[in-house]
Amino acid sequence: MSLSGPLPTAQAGPVPRAVGNVVLMIAGIGAVLRLVLHNGPAEPVEADAAADQRQPEVEFSAYAEDCRLSGRIQLDAERLTDMLNDHDEVALVDVVVESLADGTSSRLPEFTVRRDELLVVEATGPRGNPGRRRRAHRHPLAVRLGPYEVRGLVHLVPGADTLDAVRRRRPMVPLTDASIAYERDGAVVQHRERTLIFNRECADWIRTIDPQLVDDPARPLPTLERPAPRPRPRPQLTPSTVVRHA
Repeated sequence: MSLSGPLPTAQAGPVPRAVGNVVLMIAGIGAVLRLVLHNGPAEPVEADAAADQRQPEVEFSAYAEDCRLSGRIQLDAERLTDMLNDHDEVALVDVVVESLADGTSSRLPEFTVRRDELLVVEATGPRGNPGRRRRAHRHPLAVRLGPYEVRGLVHLVPGADTLDAVRRRRPMVPLTDASIAYERDGAVVQHRERTLIFNRECADWIRTIDPQLVDDPARPLPTLERPAPRPRPRPQLTPSTVVRHA
């Protein structure tokens, strides 16, 4: 995501937006999800029924190339996975951006992030319509995305080739019984989540692993079998994206 110091004059390309005492540069991308502001005007009475049908607002926690991003998001789909796959970018409120390098953080009342900046997202909110679930087999996977190693179980239809089926999925792929490991401020951080969603298009490599390596994420992957990461340019999203002005 581009950034600048002083507020630039109007020009073609990324559009600067002031939020309080910060300036953000957000690239114009299609399929933008608009978030209803909490302090906006009240909806007319006729809209009450439609408002009752809206999906809930849920906590949002994600991992970018060199930072963690947390806040809240208004769902517009049955599952967070579906929403992330349906939109090129999403809008968050009450946002905290935390650097992996030194742990410093920045706070923003609202922030728009592109899907290709999100490497891993913690799945929160509803799990979708139970009536639409199909019988599936669970396959253990390990995924490398920049500084993150993610392990978990991908759910596929019986008889599917694991890696081929994952490559054919939409960009954001959920893993259950998942774990994530990475370095933050020089220390290794590792924790488990019921479901993690990884961005397949940002993966350096994806591989099948022994189920025991999912059950015990502290065990290292076999060194001799580990594929070499493929260089893949990815946008940076850090607290330095937010330029503060005196």
